[in-house]
Amino acid sequence: MDAKTQKSEMTRAAIVGAALDLASADGLEAITLQAVADRLVLSKSGVFSRIGSREALQKAVIEEFGRRFLADVFVPAMQLPKGLPRLDAVMQRWIVRMRDVEVKSGCIYTAGAFELDDREGELRDVLLQEVTRWRAALRRTVQQAIDAGHLLANTDPEQLVCEVSALAMGLLHDARFLRDPRAAERALASWQRLKTSYQA
Repeated sequence: MDAKTQKSEMTRAAIVGAALDLASADGLEAITLQAVADRLVLSKSGVFSRIGSREALQKAVIEEFGRRFLADVFVPAMQLPKGLPRLDAVMQRWIVRMRDVEVKSGCIYTAGAFELDDREGELRDVLLQEVTRWRAALRRTVQQAIDAGHLLANTDPEQLVCEVSALAMGLLHDARFLRDPRAAERALASWQRLKTSYQA
């Protein structure tokens, strides 16, 4: 990769990162080419030339959030054996990430869902695709734990995914809105109790 291409890619990454910061703080609708340009001391046309439209930048932000989320939560857990060890690692890493990242800066998956739930369009479709992909990965991990005999044979993977997703939303609500400093600790205790109720 030549220096010019490398610089262009680094600038694009900085643009997406600045837009992600904006979206985490104020929502996806807060993203504008001008707002990102101002943050990075670039021209609006400079942002446009590397990203394209405002909607393209919003989509890039959703995809980047998804990439970072999976890299923090899911990918490291894949090093563990299939079954409950892997599922437990995913859940613990998810709670830690929420405590250390989303509680402080906001969650694009959760906040974006509320922001876009009553709208139609490509932006909603991109967010839905990312959230659906995450839930499918989580469902597969639950199914592997069932197949390994670690969870009860009659466990409904969709039900368990629904329950842990509700746990995650509760953590964000209690930590961000109620400002409960023990929200993550409570979420972890809830996961441990939930896990025990499903164990074979």
